[in-house]
Amino acid sequence: MRVLLVGAGGVGGAIALIAARRAFFAVMVVADYDAERAAAAAAATGDPRFVPAQVDASDSEQVAALIAERRCDVLVNATDPRFVMPLFRAALAAGIDYLDMAMSLSRPHPTDPYAQTGVKLGDEQFALAADWERSGRLALVGIGIEPGMADVFARYAADELFAGIDELGVRDGANLTVAGHDFAPSFSIWTTIEECLNPPVIFEKGRGWFTTPPFSEPEVFDFPDGIGPVECVNVEHEEVLLMPRWIDAGRVTFKYGLGEEFIGVLRVLHKLGLDRTEPVRVGPVSVSPRDVVAAVLPNPATLGDRMTGKTCAGLWVKGTGKDGAPREVYLYHVVDNEWSMREYGAQAVVWQTALNPVVALELMAAGAWSGAGVLGPEALPARPFLDLVTEYGSPWGMREQ
Repeated sequence: MRVLLVGAGGVGGAIALIAARRAFFAVMVVADYDAERAAAAAAATGDPRFVPAQVDASDSEQVAALIAERRCDVLVNATDPRFVMPLFRAALAAGIDYLDMAMSLSRPHPTDPYAQTGVKLGDEQFALAADWERSGRLALVGIGIEPGMADVFARYAADELFAGIDELGVRDGANLTVAGHDFAPSFSIWTTIEECLNPPVIFEKGRGWFTTPPFSEPEVFDFPDGIGPVECVNVEHEEVLLMPRWIDAGRVTFKYGLGEEFIGVLRVLHKLGLDRTEPVRVGPVSVSPRDVVAAVLPNPATLGDRMTGKTCAGLWVKGTGKDGAPREVYLYHVVDNEWSMREYGAQAVVWQTALNPVVALELMAAGAWSGAGVLGPEALPARPFLDLVTEYGSPWGMREQ
């Protein structure tokens, strides 16, 4: 397998470090708009299979040319969601497989954003599903940690744990703290603003997808492995748009443990218009307010040595067990920042996000995961994935509720 990894930031760098310990691929081209960053990420592995390249992720033709030049047969998108469609189209045009960790962007309903969906996450990608099917190639979308791990858990629950599912509830939280910073997000603030301030989407059988106001329906969820109770709120996320396509469930939700302070900051950014992506004129230059916010905050990938705590991604499932009795479980994956820094030199959220695309690549290389078209992780068998996650040294868990 010859891999083109586009994006050499925190997640892209961690993908390279994780993949360097595996033997399933021959070459991984680490490409970025910043040639120096690409070179640094490739060199950090100490592995000659990793070679750097410069590419503009917004230019599909340039990306397709790089695919042809380096003879790659799969593209891994480790950029932010703005670049999903150019990279998605480049892989389709080049006739190779594709993986991403976040899907094409949504646009709220123009007149009723807090009740009706507009353009949903992934709609632009699914609009090209027939083209991917005709190409015979696989576009595996939403295979980061979230979306990704909960989607695999949904497939596992449907196949092995439940005879009927009333609700699939993604519940993610953490107890991470960063010394020396009053406000330091552990993941891309650009992406965080996008998903947290857009109208959250909920799915209900018989009603379909609908929206609510941001930060709605707060609940306290008790997370495992010492994280403890965290208040979670509705947030827009891909799992709600993916799971109902392949899993029969009465309801699907996504709630994230943001915390009161984080929500307060996001509300202020929105009130001041600092969440906007459209450029505004500042003296002689035009600049996106959201890009300014991202520029003044610390790079999440550099915070690991000042970070303590754990992060948890998981899926709460309620329904009828295989024995016909009511059942509730929480399937989860926890990463301790101390462990990920010691083992890989990557902070926990970045490392956890990077893990799943590498596992998926290995399953694709072995033929355990295959297909044609635009598929989510829940469209593929869960057991090989979960077994390989454990083999990578980061086991998952299950708690009866």
